[in-house]
Amino acid sequence: MSINIAKVGHVVLKVQDLDRSLGFYCGVLGLHEVARRDFGQGTMAFLSTGATHHDIALVEVGDHAVPATDSTAGLHHVALKIGDSLEQLALAKRHVEAHGTQVHMVLDHRVSQGMYISDPDGNLLELYVDADDAVWRADPTVVANSDPIAL
Repeated sequence: MSINIAKVGHVVLKVQDLDRSLGFYCGVLGLHEVARRDFGQGTMAFLSTGATHHDIALVEVGDHAVPATDSTAGLHHVALKIGDSLEQLALAKRHVEAHGTQVHMVLDHRVSQGMYISDPDGNLLELYVDADDAVWRADPTVVANSDPIAL
């Protein structure tokens, strides 16, 4: 018997300063805080897109925490869908830049197009738009593409 994963439910990210991170995730990215609780590992805030009870949770680990580096094992990035068109991606790029967030790169993955930014703790986020799903349904191997694009 094997397990059948239906979807990814949520992601929990460790952050140094919860209020600073909420300013980014709620103030810049538009998520909504729905609950907060300390389970003994630091205060955790639960954030929702509005489509489900929570999509991202942030747990405050304090300013003594050592940030991950490119050579440490762990999460590489989290991808957050923001739409289905390049126009939506271009608008999002202007929005995050207007809030002082640096865009590291914008890539065409053929199955999607995304821009990469970092949250205040250095967690890498991909804000993406989907291409027509017929692209990957016809050839799933096209997911392994990353070509720079300009918006």
